[in-house]
Amino acid sequence: MQATDQTESLAQVQAQLKLNRCRKNLRRDVGRAIADYNMIEEGDLVMVCLSGGKDSYTLLDILLTLQRHAPIDFRIHAVNLDQKQPGFPQQVLPDYLSSIGVEYKIIEQDTYSIVTEKVAEGKTYCGLCSRMRRGILYNYADSIGATKIALGHHRDDIVETLFLNMFYGGKLKAMPPKLLSDDKRNVVIRPLAYCKEKEITRYAALSDFPIIPCNLCGSQDNLQRQVIKEMLQGWDRAHPGRVETIFRSIANVSLSQLADTKLFPFSELRAMPQQMKKLDVVELVE
Repeated sequence: MQATDQTESLAQVQAQLKLNRCRKNLRRDVGRAIADYNMIEEGDLVMVCLSGGKDSYTLLDILLTLQRHAPIDFRIHAVNLDQKQPGFPQQVLPDYLSSIGVEYKIIEQDTYSIVTEKVAEGKTYCGLCSRMRRGILYNYADSIGATKIALGHHRDDIVETLFLNMFYGGKLKAMPPKLLSDDKRNVVIRPLAYCKEKEITRYAALSDFPIIPCNLCGSQDNLQRQVIKEMLQGWDRAHPGRVETIFRSIANVSLSQLADTKLFPFSELRAMPQQMKKLDVVELVE
């Protein structure tokens, strides 16, 4: 019996060490992203959007930790949109948020019925669902005076979006760590932008967050994002560090080496006359 207790105690210590290491890594990455993009400022009211998934739980947890140690004062308001999916466990998030003492709001809007009615069978719900969800959350943020809306997208989400837009939309764009909404009313931030999904998955498991699966989207097979995710995961297994390198490229753009005539004046490029080249050489020698 004593040996069993010692084994359990050792396992608990090891689990706590792993949790602390994960938290330290995530706090470092989140802190760096916030600093690089000036995501949170003195006096901000940050509305943290919770889905009940590992990413948004981790986002809220790390921001609450940073709030206690940050050199600036900012408030956090957690929000979940209950979209009335069949079987959605309504009490999970209220119970969790009450237990940690964070200010929160559960918004109830039956977008599930609208999405399933409007989207043809076999088509993905994601586009319409995300547009409706975004509108509801943006309006609520405006109503409470939130200065920032924090979403739980991480580094892997951003890279996946880059390839989704290239492969299926013919556009070179991803998810920016900080975004001004089209109507100019809201500033959206993604504090997990530098965080690896593997680290977040590990942290959520060690923290024992009450995860709620997304049955609406998860019930659909062969989603384009899942195809991209599997491709990137295969690359990462075969070539560790490749996804991180791709992410760094998004922040290291050379417009003159791409082909967008709206962003770079290709039509104005001219070769320098030969006499001017000689003059430059003479001036350099002198």
